Amino acid sequence: MSQHLKDTFAEAKAEGRTLFMPYVTAGYPEQTDTVPLLLALEAGGADIIELGVPFTDPVADGATVQHANEVAVANGTTFRDCLLFVREARSQGLVAPVLLMGYLNPVMAYGIERAVTDTSAAGADGYIMVDMPPEEAAEFIELCKSHDLSFVPLVAPTTGEDRMDGVAAAGDAFLYCVSVTGTTGQRDQLPAELGEFLDRVRAHSTLPLAVGFGISRREHVEAVGRIADAAIVGSAIIAAIDAAEPERRTERVREYVEGVTGH
Repeated sequence: MSQHLKDTFAEAKAEGRTLFMPYVTAGYPEQTDTVPLLLALEAGGADIIELGVPFTDPVADGATVQHANEVAVANGTTFRDCLLFVREARSQGLVAPVLLMGYLNPVMAYGIERAVTDTSAAGADGYIMVDMPPEEAAEFIELCKSHDLSFVPLVAPTTGEDRMDGVAAAGDAFLYCVSVTGTTGQRDQLPAELGEFLDRVRAHSTLPLAVGFGISRREHVEAVGRIADAAIVGSAIIAAIDAAEPERRTERVREYVEGVTGH
């Protein structure tokens, strides 16, 4: 388990505040943007950062993040590059925990044991693997634990009661609660049944809960903060990057994060 992650949630709970967890795709729009964007996210108020590992078929993601993945792959961004970005960001002062977010294929192509070892050495804190069900992840989870990394399971509204205990038990730092059925992307409103869904998850776990998918505005973050421990934003970060002139990308992202966090 990543003690860094655990401590981050504990400190926020003691302070009575909601953690903000943004996502950015590694290698997008250019490889040279990634480290400055990671630092800008933290400067704006990010508590934990998801670094997306580019993949050719990001089936859980909406059009915005899919496009970012396509561009990053076309830029030649590899799993190894993601580790180099984390290492370089740490050398430049990045403190926030970093989770590698993505799909199993790039990790397998790199070599699973090598990936876990090198992820820890680079200074990352764990994985969110969209297409790795906990039932099939026992060996990977043990590898993560042996290198002080966290494996973060995803729980969806469609997760049945018969699976919930097993999925929850696979986590050690927090659970990623998918707010909607479907793909990532910005939405006008959070689901009315979100609170009921989180209550159902809490009946199976005492871990902190982070909510992602469809969160983009400050009012969304505030609403999530009333019922969960962390708010995750992805597509809106990519949109902020896309809306900026190249020389203002990092500034625009920092401003966006400041706006939604009140930092």
